[in-house]
Amino acid sequence: MDLVAVSSLATAGATLVVAVVTFASVRSSIRVARNAERALLVGMRPVLFPARRGSARQTVRWGDEHFAAVGGGEALIEEKDGVIYLAMTVRNVGSGIAVLHGWALQPNVVVLDIDRAMQQRRAAIVRPEPSAFREQSVDIYVPPGDDNCWFAAIRRSDDPDRDMVHAALAGPTHLWVDLMYGDQEGGQRTISRFGVSRDPSDPSTLMVAVVRHWFLDRKDPR
Repeated sequence: MDLVAVSSLATAGATLVVAVVTFASVRSSIRVARNAERALLVGMRPVLFPARRGSARQTVRWGDEHFAAVGGGEALIEEKDGVIYLAMTVRNVGSGIAVLHGWALQPNVVVLDIDRAMQQRRAAIVRPEPSAFREQSVDIYVPPGDDNCWFAAIRRSDDPDRDMVHAALAGPTHLWVDLMYGDQEGGQRTISRFGVSRDPSDPSTLMVAVVRHWFLDRKDPR
């Protein structure tokens, strides 16, 4: 028997076993680290919904000292001295602080034809590009399990969204309001689409409903 060959084979076998054990240990460590990262992110993840109907009214103050009060689960669109003021109460049902990054508007025309309505519904679930959003002029934070109010204004007479908002105020045109937000660390960016429509029992009141959520920094859950 060649003792040198046997020794070499034994050494190679031991090295292989150590390599396999090390590989398995590293994979296990990676899984543990990923699970810990996911748990940490879940603990910081914000998710915005409309505030509950009947919850406390939120008072909003714009930078030009315009004030308005918005009820729970409601939106506000009003025009004064050529400025269109927009506001909407939201609730953070997630476990992390939501920091609003930007907003965008899209029209949603009410139609009676079911086929056209379904086509518009399919069009409404197309995720908007982050570049289409306007920046918030002030930081708006929504604590976990609590309400706050998103607000913005259209001030320029040539603003491309002005006619859309006027149409929503004048007739059967509703609005999509897209909000882009993330956690307090600047990650987990999400776009939530809210539908703003008139309350059938009180046309002077604008109701809010959430339509869709899109994740920008991770895979969508659907």
